[in-house]
Formats: sequence, structure tokens, C-alpha cells
Amino acid sequence: MSVGMAAPRSAYACDPDRSRGRLFDEPPSKTRSPFRRDCDRVIHSTAFRRLKYKTQVFVFHEGDHYRTRLTHSLEVAQIARALARQLGLDEDLTETLALAHDLGHPPFGHAGERALDACLRAHGGFDHNAQTLRVVTSLEHRYPEFDGLNLTWESLEGIVKHNGPLTARSGAAFGRYRERGIPCGISDYVGIYDLELWSFASLEAQVAAIADDIAYDAHDIDDGLRAGLFGVDDLKVMPLTAEIIAEIAGDYPNLDDDRRGAELVRELISYLIGGVVSETRRRLDIAQPRSVEDVRNQGEMLIAFSAPVAQAEAEIKSFLHHRMYRHPRVMRVMGEAETILFDLFARYQKTPGDLPPEWLPPGGQDAETETDRARRIGNFIAGMTDRFALTEHQRLFDSTPDLR
Repeated sequence: MSVGMAAPRSAYACDPDRSRGRLFDEPPSKTRSPFRRDCDRVIHSTAFRRLKYKTQVFVFHEGDHYRTRLTHSLEVAQIARALARQLGLDEDLTETLALAHDLGHPPFGHAGERALDACLRAHGGFDHNAQTLRVVTSLEHRYPEFDGLNLTWESLEGIVKHNGPLTARSGAAFGRYRERGIPCGISDYVGIYDLELWSFASLEAQVAAIADDIAYDAHDIDDGLRAGLFGVDDLKVMPLTAEIIAEIAGDYPNLDDDRRGAELVRELISYLIGGVVSETRRRLDIAQPRSVEDVRNQGEMLIAFSAPVAQAEAEIKSFLHHRMYRHPRVMRVMGEAETILFDLFARYQKTPGDLPPEWLPPGGQDAETETDRARRIGNFIAGMTDRFALTEHQRLFDSTPDLR
């Protein structure tokens, strides 16, 4: 099959007509499938709009051309839909999960997550996947009959399990959650609506997860080049990018560096997408899943890079880690950003009246536990944009870092 042709719907794709439904029953839409409806709800949510001013790597005011969480999410969705189309999966569910995957990220990227996790360490910690689940199940207040977005079971499953199962069938946490257990935002919710944490998620969710990796790799290279943290020729230290750069030089010997970088990013995305499609088809040929339940009961992810492509992708991540994420300029700004969130959390704990009225407990301060109060403050800060966090800090403190 040509890479440009869409595959027919696969037997192992999620079928919107056979969705497990929603926690709160609603009449079906006359014009949209359940998964299309989920996607529209994510797009129209307040949390999605706030992604416009949340850091990907560079704080929003460092430049208009750098990625934000919003532009990153759109790029993930574009890659994810391309993969879903090739593999005969449901594109609407895939897009839903791609657009929703970062809704729970706090301001200032991973620095913000580290700061909130430290602030909430005695109260269950902070996990952005768990926070995304909170956003779509309770923190969005747009509907008269329920909190959250009341997404389908399949969308909630994909949000929580897109990177694989969280527990064994016994319920014991493993992987990244082995030491600290399942985050309370997830463990509390599955007591109400079981998302079967022991099973793999749908192929649509797995596609969204790997599309996130592809977007990170390619577009962080693009942003790093634009920021001057490294040059195109610095990327020759990796075999894959060196080969692409050599091919570009052969085809366009007089190309300027800006266009060389853009062409490199395009070719890299195409290479990684092709690698996913070929390896996934190989795994599907072996596994022969006949339904989405067969996918959930597989002992491994079916959407994956081949070993050589996975090695090349890991080399890119390592390069970006050392040359971009750990760059002194980025580290300095992110360290100052952590300080801002530490200051805000401590201030709200000490002076609850500094919170907006809608974020105060209905029954007063005495009506909640210390953990309830900490989690409420954490939810408020996690929903902030970079610029709102800076504005709040300027309002409450005499001196605020410039983050430049």
C-alpha cells in the first residue's frame, strides 16, 4: 500500500458505534460520532485554550515562533492522524487523545511539574497524566448536569494508559509508578469508573503516544536551531541526522541554514512515521488481533519503532537532553520558574484569601483537610498559564524573575 493512501477501517480499531459509553448517560448526537464529540469537547474546553500560553521548552515571551503546549498538541494531532489513517484506525479518537494529552501540564513545562510535585509530595504528589484526567472529569465546568467533559470510556482509557498498563492484574503498580504508587487522581477515579489499569490501551491511544515522541524530537530540534542552542552541522554527530543532512546537501548544495533545518525536520518526521508504520504492520501480522479487546490483552505495545529506528530516536532524545534541555540558558530560566511556583504555593497556603473567590472552599477553611487544601491549591496553579503565573507573582511579591 502506498504511504499516501488511507487503509480501510481495521477490525482492531475502536468502533465509535460500540463505545462503552460515558459515566453520565447522554442522548447520542445526531451528527457526530461519540469520538468526534469527545474531540470537539476537548477543543472547546478552557484548558485547551490555556495551552496557548504554556511553555513547551521556551517561556512564551521568549519569541513568537517557538512551540507552546498548544502548537505542540496540534502538531501531535497532525502526526497521529496521519498514522491512524495508514493503519485503519479511528481518526477522531486518535485526534482526541493527541489534543488532550497535555491538558494537565502546569505552567513552565517540566520545571513546573517538578515544582508542583515537590509542593504536593506529602499529599500524593503531582503527575500530569493524573492532572489531565482531573481536568476532563472534574475541573472543567461547562455543562449543567456534570463536572468535566464526560468523555467516552475509550478516551479516558487512552488519556490514562497511552504509555501502557499502570498495574498488574493484581492491582500492584509497576513501571514509573512502582515506587510511589498510582497517582491519587487516577486511583480515586477508577474506584468510580474502572479504566482497567492492567490492560493496554487501544491502538489509537498508542498512536497518540508515539506521535508525541515524533513531534518532540523533530520540533524541539527546530526550536533549538531557531534559539541558536546548536547548529544544523552539530546534528551530524548522530548517524540518522547526518545521513539526512548529507542528502539535503546533495539535493540542495547552496541551501541556507534556515531552510536546511526546516528540510531536516520534514525528512525526520517522514522517516519516523514510516518507521512506525512498517514496524506496527509487522507486529500486527504476528499478533493477528481481531478486535480492540485483543489489542488490550496483548503483552506488548503494538504501535512501535523498529529496533534500529528506536535506537536512532533515542540518540536524538539524548542529544536534545544535553544540548537543549540541560543548556545553561534553559536551566537558568527553568530554575527561576520553579521558584515562582514554590513562592505561589507557599503564599496561598499561608494566605488563602489571596486565591480567587471561586477557588476558596464552599464551607470555609475549616471544612477541608490539609490534603484537600493542598490539592485545591495545586489544581489552581496547574491550570495557570505562564503569563498568569508571572502576573500573580508580581501581584503578591515585590520581586519577580524576568525569565529571559
